[in-house]
Amino acid sequence: MQKIISYPLSAIYYLLFGLVLVIFHPIQWICYNFFGYKAHKITVDYMNLIFIIFTRMLGTTYKVSNRDLIPENRPIIFVANHQSMYDIISMVWYLRKFHPKFVSKAELGKGIPSVSYNLRKGGSVLIDRNQPKQAIPAIKGLGQYIQKYNRAAAIFPEGTRSKTGKPKPFAATGIKVLMKAAPDAYVVPISINNSWKMMRFGFFPVGLGNHITIKIHPAIAVNSASVDVIIAKAEADVVGDLKYNN
Repeated sequence: MQKIISYPLSAIYYLLFGLVLVIFHPIQWICYNFFGYKAHKITVDYMNLIFIIFTRMLGTTYKVSNRDLIPENRPIIFVANHQSMYDIISMVWYLRKFHPKFVSKAELGKGIPSVSYNLRKGGSVLIDRNQPKQAIPAIKGLGQYIQKYNRAAAIFPEGTRSKTGKPKPFAATGIKVLMKAAPDAYVVPISINNSWKMMRFGFFPVGLGNHITIKIHPAIAVNSASVDVIIAKAEADVVGDLKYNN
């Protein structure tokens, strides 16, 4: 029944979603080219707030806990599980204070109004998963960026999204590169639940009435232990708070 009800609602939702992407593309261009980074970031933040509002119209609710555990004025490496594009929308808005920049796949860097422009100009990095040797310098550059500006890098170590909420094993290479490039950083594990349900039927229609939770875990200083110990602790924290059917 939910799927049947969702068809007309999803059509309206995606129409509005697409309009916002098209409208905000030139706004981003103007803000970035004439007013700089700060204006561009504010534009992107509020574009994602609009997307959050649209999802609320579909019955989606959000709970973000423990934001006070995130160190301020320090480089941050957010390590999170990945369930859908709504992970990114949620993190951009609810963690906007920390300027999260994402490690994203190269295909997203072209052809998508607003999204591609923001990924290219907003500080995130685009990597070609078929050319891992080229990915390492790009991720290293992101680490140096957050070290210099006390901003945040967000990485999904599973490498791809989970369509059922069940986590995939973490790949450690990207986190290791970020940690080495940002020695003053803190690794902040994040557990995201139920965003996969937004796409339980695929891209269309959208799942209705979901409760997305984002739980922040205690920060781990990069210089507090060995790289492998920190990554294992981060993975255990993230996975330990996930709710899914085996």
